[in-house]
Amino acid sequence: MHVLFLHHNFPAQFGQIAARLVRSEGWRCTFVNEKVDGLQGDIDCIRFRPTSGATHHNHYCSRTFENQIWRSEAVVAALIDRPDVRPDLIVAHSGFVSALFLRELYPEVPVIGYFEWFYHRADSDFDFRRDLPLPGPAEAMRLRVRNATLLLDLQNCDAGYCPTDFQRSQFPTEYQVKLRTIFDGIDTGFWKPIGEKPRRVAGVEIPEGHQVVTYVSRGFESMRGFDKFLQVADGLCRDRGNLTVIVVGEDRIAYGGDNKFTGGKSFKNWVIDRRDFDLSRVHFVGRVPPDELVRVFAVSDLHLYWTVPFVLSWSLINAMACGCKILASDTGPVREVIREGRTGHLADFFDVSAWRAQANAMLDSPADFAHLGGNARQVVSERFELELCLAEMKSLYAATIGS
Repeated sequence: MHVLFLHHNFPAQFGQIAARLVRSEGWRCTFVNEKVDGLQGDIDCIRFRPTSGATHHNHYCSRTFENQIWRSEAVVAALIDRPDVRPDLIVAHSGFVSALFLRELYPEVPVIGYFEWFYHRADSDFDFRRDLPLPGPAEAMRLRVRNATLLLDLQNCDAGYCPTDFQRSQFPTEYQVKLRTIFDGIDTGFWKPIGEKPRRVAGVEIPEGHQVVTYVSRGFESMRGFDKFLQVADGLCRDRGNLTVIVVGEDRIAYGGDNKFTGGKSFKNWVIDRRDFDLSRVHFVGRVPPDELVRVFAVSDLHLYWTVPFVLSWSLINAMACGCKILASDTGPVREVIREGRTGHLADFFDVSAWRAQANAMLDSPADFAHLGGNARQVVSERFELELCLAEMKSLYAATIGS
């Protein structure tokens, strides 16, 4: 079996799946992406290079679509130069690039689409943060056409899948029949509790007797509640003299339009400049490798997670697999995995006082909440473990090829 994976990034959602298929099944896996070329472990990577993209001459609302078309055309050009690639199946992420044009190169090869998010104008990530400057009319109009390539891919694919039920529910009802829910997979042999807590992680020395609160996000942005987190962390540090806060992530905006109102500042700096925060025990450690992130979760006495109604972060599932006690935002994607009082606790996204009170309660009486971490890991083992997800994907692959 030869599977052609397509994603603008690498390894992204497909890297660990491709590696397992090569090692365990003896399949050939080719990974077309915009980042790396050549053999990456057991995976044959082909880099595509767009020769152009959207400019200011393009309408503001159509620039995303223009860029997607240029990338998708570049994928075909890269594969024309590799006549040895004759896949039995194409598995393609729909977002920054599309498998649409691959029908011209491989007309008989079935296509499975991986769909993360469908954009909505109202009651969604777009308008959830009503406490911040809302996007303007141009952004609203642009959002209405951002689904153009997604809709083409939904129509073009033979089958598709989404990582969570919540994400699947965002897609038009008429297409949901094409979509299964299959998570990307968590290696619970890697993401796990490690026993005795280290006293130094990610360059931070944890003082004797200190409790640790953790927060993890790819970027520090409003979509992941960074501003609310910082207010809660500041309050907890003022309440508790024996607290260390570890913040993992980068000072950048990965999602959303925070840069539209921050006046040229990063969202992190924009937030910090607006309040008198006590950051003396809040440690920003940057991006850390996976093995170090396991250690961060190991020292965590309480992990805090926010998200607007949007794609669920891998970091939350990783924290659950590591047995963390979790306090998270009471939003749609989170409620799918965090069950109140069983696998964690939930708080209103905007209610900083409620977060602060619940966090203090969980830190005051750790024994009363000890069951949360074990229950959270059990959920990951039963629903999101890599081998289980891989088996579901292989079933989808077989059904698609046979259809």
